[in-house]
This record gives sequence, C-alpha cells and structure tokens, in this order.
Amino acid sequence: MATQESQHESTDQARTGRRALLGAAVLGAGGAVLGLSGTARAAGAGHGGGVRSLPVPTIIGHRGASGYRPEHTFGSYQLALDLGADIVEAGDLVPTKDGHLVCRHEPEIGGTTDVARHPEFAGRKTTKVLDGVSTTGWFTEDFTLAELKTLRAIERIPANRPHNTLYDGRWEIPTFEEVLKWQDEQSRKRGKQVWIYPETKHPTYFRKLGLGLEERVAKLLRKYGKDKRDAPVIIQSFEPTSIQRLNKLVDNPLVVLLSSAGSRPWDFVETGDPRTVADLVTRKGLREIAGYAQGIGPTLDLVIPKDADGRLTTPTTLVRDAHAVGLVLHPYTMRNENPFLPAEFRKGTDADAYGDAFGAYQAYFATGIDGVFTDNPDTGLLARADHVNR
Repeated sequence: MATQESQHESTDQARTGRRALLGAAVLGAGGAVLGLSGTARAAGAGHGGGVRSLPVPTIIGHRGASGYRPEHTFGSYQLALDLGADIVEAGDLVPTKDGHLVCRHEPEIGGTTDVARHPEFAGRKTTKVLDGVSTTGWFTEDFTLAELKTLRAIERIPANRPHNTLYDGRWEIPTFEEVLKWQDEQSRKRGKQVWIYPETKHPTYFRKLGLGLEERVAKLLRKYGKDKRDAPVIIQSFEPTSIQRLNKLVDNPLVVLLSSAGSRPWDFVETGDPRTVADLVTRKGLREIAGYAQGIGPTLDLVIPKDADGRLTTPTTLVRDAHAVGLVLHPYTMRNENPFLPAEFRKGTDADAYGDAFGAYQAYFATGIDGVFTDNPDTGLLARADHVNR
C-alpha cells in the first residue's frame, strides 16, 4: 500500500453533506455496524447494503492473495475470491506513458516484473527521485501500455515466499479497466457482489508529470457506473489531498492510509504542511479526516505499538477515537510468515516459516478494528470465525 481539488467549487457543500451522511449511515458510524459485538457483527452486517453488507471484521485480500501468488495479478485476485476474501485490493494504481492505469505495487517494476530480462528495455533503466527517495529501476510512466503487456509478473519477496516463484512469468500486468470488467464478470459468476479496494499511488508525483490519477480513476468509475456511494469500490490513498480530490469527483467510500506516527504524507511535504501522521490520528486530526473520508487504513503499529523487542504493548486509543467520529478502521497488513509477525507470535527463525498468525489476529481483532488487510485471506477468515464465535 502507499499516496487535490476540483473546479466545481459550487458542489463542495453538497458533497460534504453527502459524505457526512455516508459516514454515519453507510459505514455504520457508532451504530449498527460498529456497535455490534462478536457474532452479531459478522452475521448481522449483511443487512442494509453498501459497505454495511460486508462482514465485520472485514477480510481484505492484500494485493489479492499475495501470500500464495505474485501480487497484483489476476491469479492473485482470483485466488483471493476463491479463498473467500470479502474485498480484493485490486489494485495499486500507477499510470503508463500513454495515460492508462495499471496495477503495480510501485511505479518501479524491476522487482515485480521480468523487465530486466527484456534486452529491448535495457535502456529504460534509470534513477528517479520518488517521494524524496532516489530509486533506480524501470518505471511504468516510461512505458506504453502495449509495452507493459509484453512483461510478466514475478514474486516481489522471493526470500520470504520462494514457493510463489513457481508462478513467475505466468500473468501479465492488469489494467484498472480490466479489473473493473473482471469484477463484474466475477459478480455474475458467483451470484454475489465482488468488492475491490484500489489505491492511488504517489499521486503528487504523477500529477507533476501530467499524469493525474484521480481524474483517470473517476472517469473509469463513471464509465462502469461505479462512482456512487453504494458502489462496491472503496478508494484509498496515503496522501490526504488525493482523497480530498476524489471526494469532489466521486461518491465512493474513501479511506486515508496512515503510515508510521513520525512520517509525513508526501503531499504534506510538498506543500510545507508540518503535520505528521501522529497529528492526523489525534481527535482533531480524525475529525478533519471524517469531513472528507469514511475510513482510515492505519499501520497495525498505530493500533498496537511494539516495544524495542518487537512485542505488542498496550493498544492505543485510535480505534475508539476513530469510531467516535464515524470512521472505520482497516489496518494493514497481516502476513503468516515469521518476519512480519509480532515477536511473541514467531516460531523458529526461518524467514518463510509460518508463526502463530492466529494468535496475532486475535490480539488485533480484540481492539475492535473493522477489518484488516491480509496476504492470506483464508487464515484471516478462520481467525475471524475464532473471534466471533468466542
């Protein structure tokens, strides 16, 4: 996961009013969804439509089922649905040179595709400054869609997931438009609505390149009739101004992603806004977010911090404070492998060995979070069953 304004100023107040209603009614602010407990929340959330039709805690397939397949591929997305994920994070949206939106974890694709094996693209390798970080590799904005379609996806973290390398080269890079069509096809085939959770990636960076993301997202959502408040598409971004821009373009549920407490959203850095994530998770900051979004996607450490040894400490007040202003919380990211778990839930020392993921889920679910991003949707669903049936 990781990151402005509309020409239609006259519609701002109307949209703000609809946003407040959406936050309270559709996302269950302090009420029907957030106020239920245990089994009642999971079983009873199916009434009312929209986001409230989703079980709670909601299990979100992070970049699909990326614990088992290379991320942001139709193989990963499809498996997430087959495993029972309530929502599929399809996908992290970055643009091509000719303005198409494609699904990649980052615009740099050296680590997620076989581009390095294509001699015809050797000259495209370059170094750029991406949100203040010097990054070397191949970037989607330097390729046309037709060129990107000649590449194939590979496993991003083979040291942790050597089994996923079996599928290297099997799937191409999906476009967001293909994802929207796939969503409709899968909804018809399965006889139930499939949900997706796309993210605008580095929107300030791309806007400076003349490749604004929000307008492209909105155009495609309108084309497929998925720009409404009850649409099965939740949009997220690490840059609050991207969400504010989307708030003026579409009526979809919107979520602000939050990194570590000491970090600053890149749009804040660019505009000289001194606030950090720590400021955004105060009651004042959360009230501001609730004015244009319906949820937050904090790192799990903002829900339960870890000590110097990597063990969980006392939960923060974030869940309570966010719920008090009508925001839902979908923290990220649960993974089964040892290196990604709190220290007390690790087993052995192998980087690709599974630890006690179920124990970790229970610790986080106990805080009252409304859902969680996970690379292993099947594990998340079993953990939810354990939680609601206690």
